[in-house]
Amino acid sequence: MQNKLDDLKNRLQEIEDLNSAGAVLNWDQATYMPPGGAPARGRQMGLLSRLAHERFTDPVIGHLLDDLRSYEESLEPEHDDAALIRVTRRNYERSVRIPPQLMANFNEHAALGYQTWTTARPADDFAAVQPHLEKTLDFSRRLADCFPGYDHIADPLINFADEGMKAESIRVLFADLRAQVVPLLRHILDQPEVDDSCIHQTFAEVKQRQFGEMIIRQLGYDFNRGRQDKTHHPFMTKFSLGDVRITTRFEEDYLSNGLFSTIHESGHAMYEQGIDMKYEGSPLAHGTSAGVHESQSRLWENVVGRSRAFWGHYYPQLQATFPQQLGDVSLNTFYNAINKVQPSLIRTEADQITYDLHVMIRFDLELALLEGSLEVKDLPEAWQARYQSDLGISAEGNRDGVLQDVHWYAGVIGGSFQGYTLGNIMSALFYRQALVTHPEIPSQIGRGEFDTLLGWLRENIYRHGAKFTADELVRRVTGGELTIEPYIAYLRGKFLE
Repeated sequence: MQNKLDDLKNRLQEIEDLNSAGAVLNWDQATYMPPGGAPARGRQMGLLSRLAHERFTDPVIGHLLDDLRSYEESLEPEHDDAALIRVTRRNYERSVRIPPQLMANFNEHAALGYQTWTTARPADDFAAVQPHLEKTLDFSRRLADCFPGYDHIADPLINFADEGMKAESIRVLFADLRAQVVPLLRHILDQPEVDDSCIHQTFAEVKQRQFGEMIIRQLGYDFNRGRQDKTHHPFMTKFSLGDVRITTRFEEDYLSNGLFSTIHESGHAMYEQGIDMKYEGSPLAHGTSAGVHESQSRLWENVVGRSRAFWGHYYPQLQATFPQQLGDVSLNTFYNAINKVQPSLIRTEADQITYDLHVMIRFDLELALLEGSLEVKDLPEAWQARYQSDLGISAEGNRDGVLQDVHWYAGVIGGSFQGYTLGNIMSALFYRQALVTHPEIPSQIGRGEFDTLLGWLRENIYRHGAKFTADELVRRVTGGELTIEPYIAYLRGKFLE
């Protein structure tokens, strides 16, 4: 059995290395690659994805998993070997349903689509990406059809990102959340408008970057195992547990964008950097789901990074960095500005109250596209209509409308967005549990001390990697099921204050 387990681990290591090589190419395309490299880059990424997929779906992997079943069943479910075999089998049974050439063709298509999007968005040119998006929709349906028997065509795509979730369960969750959030939003908008002009001044990019990097170093992001670069749409990527990178973007006339994007991506990265090193090179060396991953980026960005305690410590340092802009601005004014609630066009810049409405709009549009009740050519109009009905605003063009998010242009349509709201819900759930064990955490945040919180997250979430599903992790950490109650209580406590 040990020989078979070692054989499986060696094969999985090679597959992880191929996927990591693909991640390097993707990172390079999103940061430094000249536009002319796009066609070749798409071909290269398609090749690597096909090779990785072929190796993972090799019948030898299936035979090894079959041979190891008795060994797995002899172990406790939480044993590392049992978890490795269980997670590998789940991924294998999913992957063997997808033809390798389909994965290769899709990844090549996605790489070209990303490059098209980088020029189409600044030009406000939806026509340039429409043919690509129509092909993406076809790919997405073909991927879903590899898993017949679904209740909704989006279910397999959602399950890729958030194991165990379905379109209907998310619809129910979102309806419950909307019923709580919309009245809260209306109440807040009835109050006098917050003046946020202090963060809409001129802030030199180099100083923004230096300040942001100082913040995330102190939060716990390890620059010995990571780095930060600029990109069009911020993301975190990992080449190994010793090389976890983040990207960000800056606007010199809007302080919040770069600062909170940096903190957000560092939350993703600290999760990956906290995975137990013994899982390196295996399917366990990843975050467990999109939702759990987003719980960490949103926890650090919002629950910590937009808290009054946090800025009670860091605001004097920010004032010293930008004395001309903020020297005469009070902490209270700045705190209210970075937490201003106001319907806006851009999801990544949305306040905490309206953010989930942005996600719900995208989720509903994805379902409509996959169902065939909405055609790609009508997507911009449908987008504008939903923003008008849900948030009372609409963009002048598509740049800040349907072109704003990269997800559909460099990935599948379906399962792309629900993780953000699931992450918001879990961020409050996990943070509340951390406070049960360590009620001193808020006062520590007020002193710029994060070791206790980071240590609790590493012990209870990060170190496990993909060992447990999101549902299993929530039950282990909280003793109960996923619920929106802590999230709603957090929003009410913060914003009704």
